[in-house]
Amino acid sequence: MEYLVLDVGGSAIKYAVMDADSRIIEKGNVKTPKDSFDTFREEIGKIYDQFKDRIEGIALSMPGVIDSDRGYAYTGGALRYNYDIDIVKLLQVRCPVKMVVENDGKCAALGEYWKGTLQGVKNGIVCVIGTGIGGGIIIDGKLHKGSHFFAGEFSSLIVNNTFGDTLGLGKSYWAAQSGVRGLLYPIAEAKGVEHEDMDGLQAFELIHNGDEDAVRIFDDYCRKIAIQMYNMVSLFDPDKIAIGGGISAQDILVENIVKQVHKINDDYKEETGKGLYLIPEVVRCELSNDANLVGALYTYLVSEK
Repeated sequence: MEYLVLDVGGSAIKYAVMDADSRIIEKGNVKTPKDSFDTFREEIGKIYDQFKDRIEGIALSMPGVIDSDRGYAYTGGALRYNYDIDIVKLLQVRCPVKMVVENDGKCAALGEYWKGTLQGVKNGIVCVIGTGIGGGIIIDGKLHKGSHFFAGEFSSLIVNNTFGDTLGLGKSYWAAQSGVRGLLYPIAEAKGVEHEDMDGLQAFELIHNGDEDAVRIFDDYCRKIAIQMYNMVSLFDPDKIAIGGGISAQDILVENIVKQVHKINDDYKEETGKGLYLIPEVVRCELSNDANLVGALYTYLVSEK
């Protein structure tokens, strides 16, 4: 059997025809429409038309707060036209096949649990670092969605006490502190360039070349992430925490986060005379850019049981 799997992002819709073991048979991408749901539905319909004679159904990964059982999108992330709509029912008007939908961060966690670095793990967490920080939580081998489908929306964590101060409100969220811009913007400022002129390739070139400002900022960035890893250990006691997102392709990122994790333990030991009770195991996601596709397919297959 073959399935059409879609990963909707802010700039592109990635699609793949996959078999029941997650092997990708064919894949491609199109630009994500920005204007309206009707245009969005038609774009997905065009993809469906290419494969409708060979697929059993459609699995959809997308941003937002999603009730996957109901097929309802409470929010749609940057896609404002996907707020408060019966996303599955409306898409089935154009694509009349069985369809399931799940939040993209939760799909990443399910993908890693099924075929990636969280295989065999009873309790695990995936943190996907992008513009914000999404993710998913696996507890007792099952995706933890929360009472309002908000579990894993790590961007909203408040990480400092400037919350409520007009000047500090935006910087109070983990998305601002540890999203990709939390690294790029300080490096840009330190090097005297405009924010929009600093991209990830430039930033990591500076880091790899030992630029003093870039290395200092990078160490601080990774330490802030490491601190949140400890918070997640206290909250969920996971076997592993996996880091995903495009930035995770840089080996030095996870290496430095792990280094900072052990440095925090050393600092704690120096201050208290004993180490922390638990040290989080932080690893990189294995499935890279295909994690959302694999997790969406897993959601579809589980829904059939």
